Amino acid sequence: MPNTTRRRLVTMSVAVALGATALTACGSSDDDGDAQSGPVSLTYWTWTPGMDKVVDLWNKGPGKERQITVTVKKQASGDTLVTKILTAHKAGKAPDLVQAEYQALPTLVSNDALADIADQVGDAKGKFAEGVWQQTTLGTDAVYAVPQDIGPMMFYYRADLFDEYGLKVPTTWEEFAQTARALKKKAPEKDLTTFSANDSGLFAGLAQQAGARWWTTEGEKWKVGINDAATKKVADFWGGLVEEGAIDNQPMYTPAWNKALNTGQQIAWVSAVWAPGTLTTAAPDTKNKWAMAPLPQWSTSEDVTGSWGGSSTAVTTDSGHQDAAAEFATWLNTDGDALNALAKESGIYPASTSAQLSGAFTTPPEYFSNQSDFYTKAAEIAKTTAPSAWGPNVNVAYTTFKDAFGAAAKNKSDFTAALDTMQEDTVADLKKQGFEVAE
Repeated sequence: MPNTTRRRLVTMSVAVALGATALTACGSSDDDGDAQSGPVSLTYWTWTPGMDKVVDLWNKGPGKERQITVTVKKQASGDTLVTKILTAHKAGKAPDLVQAEYQALPTLVSNDALADIADQVGDAKGKFAEGVWQQTTLGTDAVYAVPQDIGPMMFYYRADLFDEYGLKVPTTWEEFAQTARALKKKAPEKDLTTFSANDSGLFAGLAQQAGARWWTTEGEKWKVGINDAATKKVADFWGGLVEEGAIDNQPMYTPAWNKALNTGQQIAWVSAVWAPGTLTTAAPDTKNKWAMAPLPQWSTSEDVTGSWGGSSTAVTTDSGHQDAAAEFATWLNTDGDALNALAKESGIYPASTSAQLSGAFTTPPEYFSNQSDFYTKAAEIAKTTAPSAWGPNVNVAYTTFKDAFGAAAKNKSDFTAALDTMQEDTVADLKKQGFEVAE
């Protein structure tokens, strides 16, 4: 099959916004009778710490009853794992199950590496927020994975310093900007927060909250909207704050950033539900001085958040036991015992809505023991997660973001130009790969 034709068909199968009919996945599980006729052995590639202990619960319980044994093979995360999966798939030797970040799913699907497991896991849909489940369907009737963990975004702030400087927790982004300026007037040496270009997921989540849809389809063509109006609004907002000096422009996750949080030089952080773990090591001296609130909104009538991080459990087209693999993937991410074990052993925030208020999430994180409603509030925020729109070359967009926005933040220059560079590089790469792209 000519490359361009294959790419056209792939675009139809992963149509994000138009609900195109998905192609039948390779290696259909219709022939999978092993789960009923005899012992089945599955291999699961994952980077999640402690996953072997969670899988032991399956192997000694439901798996033993069903004669389905799962073996964990620890892997690196991110692009490294995606590359390894694709390499193994080309050789027809991909594992039965893989952990995949949501933004990686279109890349794996476009390479025919993931099976459509809608028939096996469709009943699980009601256990997840709509915006979360949508990330595993890519806007089609197909289902390419079961959600595992999520990263709903929220606003963290030093409650003690907000009180000291008479600041109100911002509920809109306009109030956020006003708060940043007010702090500068009262304490010029301090910053409300920083704009960081070393983690693309933060900016993507902020754009998602604003309504951005970076990858959609138009007929049989991909359409890239990274510099759409919603994202431009986000870029202009943060670029304006950096240019006027209302916030800092230094990257996160550095010794300098840790010190700024630990000493109160920076008194807030736009982050996600997993932030307590980061703050525990970055700012140990400020334990129980922070509080969490919903992300500021673009208008008072809105109630929506973006997502920063999260992953799913997918079944590969190379698996000869897709029914059994899908059964395990569903158990792993919906069973109460499994989810409690994932929280305890792996420290994840579950995608399953019922698990967000049970087990390990009935008490706040130790770092936030002063905020008893931490997880109750987090669960409410998670329900408002906006739909995302990922495409087959997220890695290119993210790499360009770090380069272009990194330079713009450092130089306090135009963020819109950096956004245009992201758009141009992403479109050029899609064309290079053989995808048809709508202008």
